Amino acid sequence: MSKKKFFFIVFEGAEGTGKSFQINKLYNNLKKKKFKVFKTREPGGSKSAEQIRKIIFDKRGEKFHKLTDFYLMLAARNEHFINTILPAKKKKIILISDRYVDSTYAYQVKGNKIDNKINLINNRYITSNLKPDLTIVLKSNYNSASSRLKKRKNKNKFDRLSKGLYLKIQNSFIKLYKSNQSRYSLFDSSKNNANLEKKIYNLVYKKITK
Repeated sequence: MSKKKFFFIVFEGAEGTGKSFQINKLYNNLKKKKFKVFKTREPGGSKSAEQIRKIIFDKRGEKFHKLTDFYLMLAARNEHFINTILPAKKKKIILISDRYVDSTYAYQVKGNKIDNKINLINNRYITSNLKPDLTIVLKSNYNSASSRLKKRKNKNKFDRLSKGLYLKIQNSFIKLYKSNQSRYSLFDSSKNNANLEKKIYNLVYKKITK
């Protein structure tokens, strides 16, 4: 095991790319190796942020103006950052988050056409510009993702994106990866199998033990 230190890992990707599945696999594999690790999510990840999440994903939330939706996401992030991310940093543990600021960029800025200047100012203020040590982007062909989403019992507004919007959001994540390959890694999760689980674990293990 490496010297105890804070290491922030974020999984990003469009809906149906298997983020939750791979996060759970990575979390369990790190626990087996006796690493101190905690998993979280956005929107949500703390008691207060989860309350805001319920508002976002409530059926009535589908009628919110896009700017209202954007600021609710940021409000949830503020609570998550204060109550989960900063304490994890202080405790020097490995934190794995299902989504972070890149999702706001892909979904709200690129998907909903929110002004990116407003987005950047707000996120820098909320997070003090804290960036992940590693962002794992999962991409999947549309048919695989769509098939996974159809199996979900409780679908939300993000599970019902058109193919065009899905691809637009996915391409936004891929462009972020291409712009900074030192901090981002990209994996094709069309086949969400044990081989992918092993690749992700090996990458993370190498990063946290060097």
